[in-house]
Amino acid sequence: MAKVAAPMTQEFRAEARFQRTSPQKAKLVLDLIKGQRVEQALNTVHFSTKRIAPVVEKVLRSAIQNATYLSQEQGLDVDVDNLYVKTAVANEGPRMKRIRPAPMGRAYRYQRRLAHIIVTVAEKKAAGVASETETAPAKPAARKAAKKGAAKKA
Repeated sequence: MAKVAAPMTQEFRAEARFQRTSPQKAKLVLDLIKGQRVEQALNTVHFSTKRIAPVVEKVLRSAIQNATYLSQEQGLDVDVDNLYVKTAVANEGPRMKRIRPAPMGRAYRYQRRLAHIIVTVAEKKAAGVASETETAPAKPAARKAAKKGAAKKA
């Protein structure tokens, strides 16, 4: 069976680096919008009560603008209404080391964490298009049974 290369879907990304929040807190908002359509993701982020939500909304809007700009520049046929959030990650940035006064003249060190927020949007494929690579392979249990049967016969 020859593998048919599926047409590559164009991805558009935007990132906000060195944001003053921990990646763990940013991931709480990003997990809400992963896999959603762009319009629904914007509504979700807009009405979120987290402090980092406006930054995530700004990055998402930037990714959408990147999609429209690049589609015009490269002559691609990108439908903005058909975009969805493919990936949304918060990576750890550099840590700022700080010192807090402690009892008896001592000092406690703590770290202020920074996050790099990356949002990638892509166009949803048409539902009716199916390729040979998407067909399900044979079930693993059936393959194992066939191997055992072949081994016993030999």
